[in-house]
Amino acid sequence: MAISDYPERISSYVKTLPDKPGVYQFLNVRGDVIYIGKAKSLKKRVLSYFTAKTDVHFKTKIMVRQIHSLSVVLVETESDALLLENNLIKKYKPKYNILLKDDKTFPWIVVSKEDYPRVFVTRNIDKSSGFYFGPYTNKKIVYVLIDLFRQLYKYRTCKFSMTKKSIEEGRHKICLEYHIGNCKGCCENRQSIHEYNSNIDEIKSILKGDISRLIADLKAKMQVFAAEYNFEKAQLIKDRLEILQQYQAKSTIVSTSIHNVDVFGFIEDKNLMFVNYLRVVNGCVIQSYTVEVVRQIDEAIEDTLSSVIFDIRNKFESNSKEIIVDIAIDVADAGVSFINPKIGEMRKLLDLSVRNAKYYKLQKSKIIEDKQFSKSELLLERVKKDLQLDVLPFHIECFDNSNIQGAYPVAACVVFKNGKPAKKDYRHFNIKTVEGPDDFASMREILYRRYSRLKEEGSPLPQLVIVDGGKGQLSSAVEILKELQLLDKITVIGIAKRLEEIFFPGDSTPLYLDKNTPSLKLIQHLRNEAHRFGITFHRNQRSKGFVVSELDSIKGIGPKTKEALLTNFKSVSEIKKALLPDLELCVGTAKAQIIFDYFH
Repeated sequence: MAISDYPERISSYVKTLPDKPGVYQFLNVRGDVIYIGKAKSLKKRVLSYFTAKTDVHFKTKIMVRQIHSLSVVLVETESDALLLENNLIKKYKPKYNILLKDDKTFPWIVVSKEDYPRVFVTRNIDKSSGFYFGPYTNKKIVYVLIDLFRQLYKYRTCKFSMTKKSIEEGRHKICLEYHIGNCKGCCENRQSIHEYNSNIDEIKSILKGDISRLIADLKAKMQVFAAEYNFEKAQLIKDRLEILQQYQAKSTIVSTSIHNVDVFGFIEDKNLMFVNYLRVVNGCVIQSYTVEVVRQIDEAIEDTLSSVIFDIRNKFESNSKEIIVDIAIDVADAGVSFINPKIGEMRKLLDLSVRNAKYYKLQKSKIIEDKQFSKSELLLERVKKDLQLDVLPFHIECFDNSNIQGAYPVAACVVFKNGKPAKKDYRHFNIKTVEGPDDFASMREILYRRYSRLKEEGSPLPQLVIVDGGKGQLSSAVEILKELQLLDKITVIGIAKRLEEIFFPGDSTPLYLDKNTPSLKLIQHLRNEAHRFGITFHRNQRSKGFVVSELDSIKGIGPKTKEALLTNFKSVSEIKKALLPDLELCVGTAKAQIIFDYFH
């Protein structure tokens, strides 16, 4: 559709848009915001949605058809547009914008805003109460850091508010009752506020990833104390240095020449993107975070990625001025530079980030598969236990016969794999060798045809076979499996409908399973599915038989005439209703008269 094909209020509004940066919002007939986007040029970007194109993705076409009105917000720079777009998406959650699938609440390390700050872990964020570092996607790292801080520094771990005023008024006495021995007793003036906060500043440096500078500062202090012959304090700093250097050795060192950059690697999978973020400070990866992104419409990759980058940097409060990414992203005046390296240390960093994204995708797929498999495996374990089988019945087949007093006899075989229907493996059979209503003989025929063929082809055999019926059908099944020398390879049981009795070969006493047990429900599902599949096939065969027999009863009408009649009138009922002139047009005057006279 061209812009002229849309309502006047939209086409006239779009034509008046300025060639400047801003944010646009599409609204549906109810006034709901369905999409929010940013643009360097509002006029060009918005107009592109309404310009006739043949290669537009169907999701985009659906969205555009729902646009009833639109609004725009002008901003000074493209970076302002990016910020505003991000905020509006979080506020309105539009239907067609990207969805960051991140429902986890990650832990943060907090340094409280008090005269004597505390350092603790939380999942609740209130940035007015302290300085937050994180979030940490690996909670083990959090507790490694907390343990490191407690080895290095004596800071208070009590939960009481500690200010100069509370100490002066004696309220700290409550704290002393709960004192757990980590701090030196700052509430009793055993440690100066300057010394205490100096330690807290070093903790902040570690949390910011600036360990190298902290180590250099501590080495300088140690040399000063040693020069002054203050060996006790020098030894304390040496102990701290050893702990810090051990921690730094465990960190991922990627390059000593790269100081403060953000790295974003990604992979695509249909309408999904997996984006990994690495935060590199002083050559060390101090944070890694991966998010799954659902692209709701056919948006350009660079637009999607720029939104995700901005959201993640905002989440982690990154102030890096350089962003390493694999595609060109042009966001003017953003205060950062985007680097697309082809070789060297930065390229290695980008490859590392892409590997993390790939690993995350594989893990997500594995989790989904494990959940599905574990559920079916538990069910099959229960079946194995209840039926006292030797192996898990991953492959189960069930048979059922259908006929009307021996007419149009058919049979059905349904196949379940991992506890679920495998419909592409279903088979139906026309009974060929049995005359009259003989279910036992019919069962022998279809089982012989089924398993002699599987045996001849070398195809996988089921672990469990279920026949719909009691002792008679089961005996027929056992007879055939013995003849094919498969009875020791396949377990076969029969299920009788009336009391849901389960029969085993050679045992006259049936097994009764609780009606609510998963094993019985699975067996009933197989039996009912076999009956449904068989009866549907039987009805089709019977209908064809009725059509053929009725037209066969008309003397002088051969196969070609019958084919012409059914092709033209589609069914016997329509042939019956047909007028003589209509029949004459189809098969000629003489045969038309014979058919008309027969039905009338």
